[in-house]
This record gives sequence, C-alpha cells and structure tokens, in this order.
Amino acid sequence: MAAKRLFVSLDLPPSVADLLVRLDPDLPGVRWMAAEQLHLTLAFLGNVLAEKETALREHLSAIHFSSFFLPLTGIGTFPAKGYPRIIRIGVGRGHPHLFQLHKRVADAALAAGIEPDLRSWHPHFTLARCDDVSAQALRPFLIAQSEIDLGLIPIDSFQLKSSLLTLAGSHYETELAVLAS
Repeated sequence: MAAKRLFVSLDLPPSVADLLVRLDPDLPGVRWMAAEQLHLTLAFLGNVLAEKETALREHLSAIHFSSFFLPLTGIGTFPAKGYPRIIRIGVGRGHPHLFQLHKRVADAALAAGIEPDLRSWHPHFTLARCDDVSAQALRPFLIAQSEIDLGLIPIDSFQLKSSLLTLAGSHYETELAVLAS
C-alpha cells in the first residue's frame, strides 16, 4: 500500500505571500520559497498509509474552529546563532486560537492512529532554506527587515497537504481543506 508524506498547515493570503517572496535578498546559499510553498506547519505527519489517511481526513473534517487573525512580524533564523538553516517570519507570540487548533490537529492525528511530530512547536512561516550561509552573511538583510510588521492575517481554514520531494524542492498538493465554522 502506498504512503503519502503528509502535513497539516495554514496558508497565507496570496497578496501577503507575494509580498514575502519579493523580500528575497538573492544571497548565495539562500533558497527562497515560492509563494505557493509558504505555510505554517500545524503538524508534520510523515509517511501515512492510505487507510490511516482516510481516518485522518474524517477526524480533521470534524474539527470546528472560528476564524481568527494572526500577527505576521519579526524575521529571524533557526537556529538563531551559528549557521542558520531557516529564514522565517514569526506570528508574534502566537494566538490562543492557533495553539488550540494545533492541539486539535494533533489529537485528530492520534485518533487516526498517526503519531505527529511531538517536538517543541515554534509557529512560523518558513521563507527560505539556507545551505552553508553564515549568520554574518545574513546580518544586513536581517537588520534591514528588523522592523517588518505585516499586520494581522486572517486564518479561516487549514489544509492537509502531501509533499513530494524533488530535485527542484518540495512540491505540495492540497488533499483536504477545512474551513472555519
């Protein structure tokens, strides 16, 4: 039986995603994400067999949540020191609704017999992946963007997505969208 590499995420409004793509500093070793790749991962589920995906879809579809707004502010890196692997934009201190939705998604995965990645969760939108780039090389860009504040973005759905790894990067397909009630 074939398995799909799955995750649950929040997407950005297209206008915000386009604005973030235009921030690309075009630095060697920095691979900026395309607008359609920008997302906040609520839960990474790994390779999931078809029978468990069916149960997962049912449990995710049963999640009821109200739409809410998230602040989009603060460009930084993971890790914060040394050689960064990720350039990200944060969601401020998050939002109680975001953390509640994260928990509901993790509970839905567990109910479907899937163990989500249970590492400490630091919600953010990944803007770029870095290969052998020093913090010093990124410093001018980070300083120039230190005051960025894109205001509040609406969250009115979440998505179950599959990820296909290719030489050109990851390709995502939306498998299910769950709208706020």
